[in-house]
Amino acid sequence: MVDLQNFINGQFQAPLDGTYLENRNPATRESLGAVPDSKAEDIERAVTAAQAAFPAWSATSPEQRAGWLHKIANSIEANLEEFAALESQDQGKPISVARTVDIPRVVANFRFFAGAILHEASESHHRPGSINYTYRKPIGVAGLISPWNLPLYLLTWKIAPALATGNTAVCKPSEWTSLTAFRLSQIMADIDLPPGVCNLVFGTGPHAGAALTGHPDVPLISFTGGTATAQAIMSASAPHFKKLSLELGGKNPALIFDDADLDRHLPTLVRASFANQGEICLCNSRIYVQRALYAEFVERFVAAVRLLKVGDPSDPLTQIGALVSEPHWQKVRRYVALAKELGATVHCGGDVPELQPPFDRGFFLNPCVFTGLEDSCPVIQEEIFGPVVTISPFDNESEVIQRANNVRYGLAASVWTQDLSRAHRVAQALQSGIVWVNTWMNRDLRTPFGGMKASGMGREGGHYSLDFYSETQNICIEF
Repeated sequence: MVDLQNFINGQFQAPLDGTYLENRNPATRESLGAVPDSKAEDIERAVTAAQAAFPAWSATSPEQRAGWLHKIANSIEANLEEFAALESQDQGKPISVARTVDIPRVVANFRFFAGAILHEASESHHRPGSINYTYRKPIGVAGLISPWNLPLYLLTWKIAPALATGNTAVCKPSEWTSLTAFRLSQIMADIDLPPGVCNLVFGTGPHAGAALTGHPDVPLISFTGGTATAQAIMSASAPHFKKLSLELGGKNPALIFDDADLDRHLPTLVRASFANQGEICLCNSRIYVQRALYAEFVERFVAAVRLLKVGDPSDPLTQIGALVSEPHWQKVRRYVALAKELGATVHCGGDVPELQPPFDRGFFLNPCVFTGLEDSCPVIQEEIFGPVVTISPFDNESEVIQRANNVRYGLAASVWTQDLSRAHRVAQALQSGIVWVNTWMNRDLRTPFGGMKASGMGREGGHYSLDFYSETQNICIEF
């Protein structure tokens, strides 16, 4: 059990009003300790510290900032097993996922931007008698708000470029999954990161999050989370003309054509649907299969899903852990009940597994596959964010493109075919920020990451992140 503290100006501090939130292990409901329920006054202290640290930090060289990022990465890498265990206990994900995906990606985030800042180039434009050049400089205090599904993975995807470009930061991790963020703050203290450069304030969105997004001295906000929360952030930010990056929800389609290589790709399609209990914004939740392949695909896909091991997240063989919290668990179960009411065929799952104590008290759900639902129903239109997948047949290319695009979201999609021309044609027709062809979650950190429509605004990754965390200035000199 760990009672967390805020990390402000290089020091660990209790919330000023002394209030805390209970943190429970979602797999057992056992207490993991307490999380500060920070308020506006705690955010104020953090912003003040970040403002005070900004002049000196922004004046450091890229090489110096890269050195600090490498120090953080080295410390996390040296404690990878501890971080993986904390992430699994706190979020409910299988230890195998935390060990091989989450924490290695955290290390990669710091190392990538430590290198990127050393290779950034600026533009220059020459005319007779004058030259224009582009100068990028840090903006100030970055407000960074991260979600609960990939807690440290996505928090450091923000911290690393923010610090690399010379900004200071105030971070608000999810109150449901704060353990690894707190452990990160301990590492920052251990390596003597200059006080105020990176501050972590724990608490809820309505309290700490709202105070951060509405603070007049925080000129940019990077947020990953729900679409409704993003709308509130946009409203709070508008009077201050803040720079915003919003990575939001998804209702991602997988388009499987009748020439798809199921022998090769079926394991990836199962993983793409149920990794991290389906609690990844990039998971496939709508699968469309060309009619000639439909019956075979459903049979083989369901058979593979039935083999997934659900249970103790600390077991290296577990593939499906616990959902993050009771409210989220109940939300997913309501969608399962709704699908049944609408006449869906339940091929597997949707029920609570029978597990041995203490896991019989956890927020588990067997992975669920539905067929027979109309595209207009809420189960297909709305983000469920759990181990629930729908499968529907289609007849031709134009039909499936229209159906795939017929939701409010546009984050990720995948296309499965051996026809290269069709792969290009369909991918470009999809209203999605990311399209994978015959693969999933194949990430190159240089590429633009983000969504269309209600899935967000802005892009992260590579120079897109460096641009977002910088103010771009044109300087013209006549000679």
